[in-house]
Amino acid sequence: VQLQASGGGLVQAGGSLRLSCTASSSIFIINPMGWYRQAQGGQRELVARITDDGRTNYADSVKGRFTISRDNAKNTMYLQMASLKPEDTATYYCFGKVSVGGVRWGQGTQVTVSS
Repeated sequence: VQLQASGGGLVQAGGSLRLSCTASSSIFIINPMGWYRQAQGGQRELVARITDDGRTNYADSVKGRFTISRDNAKNTMYLQMASLKPEDTATYYCFGKVSVGGVRWGQGTQVTVSS
C-alpha cells in the first residue's frame, strides 16, 4: 500500500486548504489514518487521526479549525483546514496503519500560511 499526499500550498492567514491522501489500494485495510506535521526545525506532531468507524482525534491547536474525514469509496482521506494561522506552516504527512505490514507514510506536502 502506498499513500500519496496532495493539496498543500501557500495561503493567507484566515484562509482554507484541503489536503488529500490517496491510497494505492482499498483503505478498508488501513486503520487508523491520520496526519502529522513538522515545522522547520520542529518536532513532528500528530494533527489528527481517524479510525475506520469514523472516530476522530485532534491536536488541541487545531480543534475547531481542522476536520479529518475519509472516503472509503475513493480510497482517500482528507484534512480540511480552515482559519489557518502562520503557526500552521509545516510539512504535512499522512499515515496509515495497514492491517498487515505496519505503518505507511505519504510524502510530505508543504503548507505555508502567510501573515
